[in-house]
Amino acid sequence: MKCEETHAPNSNWLYVMLPSKKTVRMPLVTRRLRDPDINPCLSESDASTRCLDENNYDKERCSTYFLKYKNCRRFWNSVMMQRRQNGVKPCMPTAAERDEILRAVGKMPY
Repeated sequence: MKCEETHAPNSNWLYVMLPSKKTVRMPLVTRRLRDPDINPCLSESDASTRCLDENNYDKERCSTYFLKYKNCRRFWNSVMMQRRQNGVKPCMPTAAERDEILRAVGKMPY
């Protein structure tokens, strides 16, 4: 899925052309949160949101998704803190580096 991005002049908004040829106006902060290199728990976040949508926002039914997201954030936060202490830049590993880390662990740690 390929998106084209354009920045509005002197603005904090980003215009994103979706593959469906629909242009969506999205704040840069939101765009950064949707970036898989910045947010390691994007799939867990999307799964919990999808669960809420499907279950009429009954939080009790989605507690396993929330727990998985929380454990994901905790795991990658500990990795980020360890890298920061060791002087590794960037502190948060890129998506490719995270795949290698997960392969080395052998299973999902969260």
